[in-house]
Amino acid sequence: MNNLENIFASKLLNVKAIKLQPTNPFTWASGWKSPFYCDNRKTLSYPDLRSFVKIEIARIISENFLDVDAIAGVATGAIAQGAMVADLLNLPFVYVRSKPKDHGLENLIEGELKPGMKVVVVEDLISTGGSSLKAVEAIRNNGCEVVGMVASYTYGFPVAEKAFQDADVKLYTLTNYEAVVSEALRIGYITENDVETLNEWRKDPANWNK
Repeated sequence: MNNLENIFASKLLNVKAIKLQPTNPFTWASGWKSPFYCDNRKTLSYPDLRSFVKIEIARIISENFLDVDAIAGVATGAIAQGAMVADLLNLPFVYVRSKPKDHGLENLIEGELKPGMKVVVVEDLISTGGSSLKAVEAIRNNGCEVVGMVASYTYGFPVAEKAFQDADVKLYTLTNYEAVVSEALRIGYITENDVETLNEWRKDPANWNK
């Protein structure tokens, strides 16, 4: 266990930000039944882990994207992480709402982006990719270039991978489904039978357990 994906997976499991319940599934906001739940926002409550996330996302941005002009967080889950990363990199920060505010200036993007800016989007979690790519679209509609996205975690669903390819968005993540399941099995949090259940769910999450 010496790569970033496994190290961060271990940290998430340690603070119980990852819940694996193959026999007692969760219900996601989409209505999908899932034996897997990831709450990256829990990392904000642990200063050492919060700093780890900030530093690693900033490192990925510095190593993979040149001439970045601003950081954008996706509301609400990635506002805090995005702001911390922008502060570390000394870059402007904005966040993108899921829909325009219904009062005042009715902003969709909070903060200031100038046309032509090169923006990296910070996200906490990728499931289908829909909400993340809506944020990308909003930034592009503002006349800016989205050079890529960095997320804390991805389920790696094929539908999301295709969506990011179609949208021409480079995606980097701190950890992923495979690393979490591998680490959970290593520490005895789940069994081999649980892994089979999780893998069956991941093949067709929209119809699993129906």
